[in-house]
Amino acid sequence: MQKKKTYAVFGLGRYGTAVARELVDSGMEVIAIDTREEIVNDAAAYLPVCKCADVTVPEVIDRLGIGNIDTVIVCMAGNLEASVMAITLCKEAGVKTVIAKCGSEMHQKIFMRVGADQVVFPENESGIRLAKNLLSSGFIDMISLSKDVSMVEIDVKEEWIGKNLIELNLRKKYGINVVAIKKEGRVNVTINPEQILDAETTLIVIANVTKLSKLK
Repeated sequence: MQKKKTYAVFGLGRYGTAVARELVDSGMEVIAIDTREEIVNDAAAYLPVCKCADVTVPEVIDRLGIGNIDTVIVCMAGNLEASVMAITLCKEAGVKTVIAKCGSEMHQKIFMRVGADQVVFPENESGIRLAKNLLSSGFIDMISLSKDVSMVEIDVKEEWIGKNLIELNLRKKYGINVVAIKKEGRVNVTINPEQILDAETTLIVIANVTKLSKLK
């Protein structure tokens, strides 16, 4: 059985809380951390593992075992120094993926320079959408159309290369509907089902969220 991915969320403001709750509600293992005891106590009602700690201290990162976490989301954009320290310590501890929330392009450059693997702007991407994209690992992007249905952009799988949509019959095999084909930045909604797919092609599909796991 594939090991369930683990997540840590640093900072429980509106954005961090939205990320953490969506991940927890989806059955993921999440450790949520904030320096404000009152916030942590309130969040403990809906986040099973919630700690009051200062993640800018190396000993705290070690004590909490952050180095064993797959993905850390740093949601402390209001405190540049704390965000930089948290990102740096996470990467030094061996965290594979560190995502940081930021408030400006300058902060984005700084966060990327100190090791962030991805930077998100909260005005452009909601915490819930970020969590859904993390959960849809292997997909390029994911947008919820309703509670049960999502539009997803996916890479053409290696075994699909050299075949067309008629041969693949994705609707029958995976329960998904291809609504557009994207190549070289151009999106074509007039789909030729006989078009041969290659590695540079991505598919935009609509599917029930319960079917998406088949694509991973």
